[in-house]
Amino acid sequence: MELLDDRALHASSVVANNAMNRERQLLGVNSYAKALGFDPLTRAGASWLDLCCGSGRALIQAAGLTQGVTLTGVDLVEAFLPAAPGVTLVAAPIETWAPERAFDLITCVHGLHYVGDKLGVLARVLTWLSPAGTFVADLDLASIHPGGRQLTAHLRAAGVDYDGRRKRITCTGPRDLDLPYRYRGADDRAGPNYTGQPAVNSYYEKTI
Repeated sequence: MELLDDRALHASSVVANNAMNRERQLLGVNSYAKALGFDPLTRAGASWLDLCCGSGRALIQAAGLTQGVTLTGVDLVEAFLPAAPGVTLVAAPIETWAPERAFDLITCVHGLHYVGDKLGVLARVLTWLSPAGTFVADLDLASIHPGGRQLTAHLRAAGVDYDGRRKRITCTGPRDLDLPYRYRGADDRAGPNYTGQPAVNSYYEKTI
């Protein structure tokens, strides 16, 4: 199998044209609140970072409902709605982008499905949490090879929880995630995952 590096993956139609969060609202039927199981503003504290934010619609709506909260969205594709005051939207790969501050809430709603080095991104993102900050993301461990129970055990040993039924990963407070996996590349021909949308499989080799 020929695996793709980040540059090739970002040019893939599966990744670059993904519209998973383009129309997702903050609240309501097709919303962050429904996808996450809670209203993000109840946990945002002073700062909310949304990775793979799509058009930024949810953050823009949040800006109209709260004051004094730093709202930042990052997405690979620059297809943002006009930003509201207090909202910063950045077009950049989340594999290399880095913030200049810590965040009280970091979300990634159905975004990791399209990332190559999923474990590498997790390791970076978890260092961006404030001391009591919360990270919540959708993640299908079936898309990580090798994965399975050993990977789940490694994550939980590091203080990162994985809900296999909801396919959701959560963490409170910053973590130094040092997993025994070396990234090899990604496959954008994996086909639909549990969401029904084409996704990306990530391949690693164990280092121990």
